[in-house]
This record gives sequence, C-alpha cells and structure tokens, in this order.
Amino acid sequence: MTPDPHPGDWTTGRPALTYQECGACRQRWSFARGFCPACGSAAVATREASGHGTVHALTVVARAPSEALRAHAPYTIVLVDAAEGFRVMAHGEGPLAIGDPVRVRFKPFGERLIPAFHREAAP
Repeated sequence: MTPDPHPGDWTTGRPALTYQECGACRQRWSFARGFCPACGSAAVATREASGHGTVHALTVVARAPSEALRAHAPYTIVLVDAAEGFRVMAHGEGPLAIGDPVRVRFKPFGERLIPAFHREAAP
C-alpha cells in the first residue's frame, strides 16, 4: 500500500479529521508518520474519519499553560475513541462525560482551526 494523496486536515486549515492505517497489520493512529508505530511497515494509508466517537477521558483546564490560552480558561480537553478505531485528543464543548457519544466540529482558535467534540444524541 502506498501513501494516499493527502488533501490535508485541520492542521493545514481544512476542516477534517484524518488518521492512518497500516496495510500490513491494520493498526490505526491519528498522528501522521511514514511508518506504522506497531510493526514498522512503511505501507501506510491516510484516511478521513467520520468525526464520530466516544469520550474515553476528559479534564477541565482551569489554569492555562500560557498567556495566549488564559483567555480561554476554563476549557475542556477530551480523549476520544474514534469510530474508526484510533484515539485522538482535542477540545471538548458543552457538558461532556466519559462514555458520551460525540461528533467533531471545527472552530477558529486564533488564526487556526481546531477540532472540538460536542455531545451527539444517541440514535
């Protein structure tokens, strides 16, 4: 499997969440790299995620780590288990609890877009 053409994601300003999948062992992860972190294979493909997931963990940051973030405190950081089988860290919006179904949206943060997960009504 050769790397897919990558149209970009939220890190490049496009409102999308992407992940990579190994063609050898089928491991999935969210930070782009040229090899599989599980087996070392270079047969990786980039895919676009649905944006759906479940809250695995969360924390509220009351004391911002920088002057730039101080105006946003308190804010919520979540670990989300994506429907596609990888875990991602992002901002959380609104009341959230572990186990909540969520969906990603993208919001401006300074001059960038960042992913922010919102509670999604269960089907």
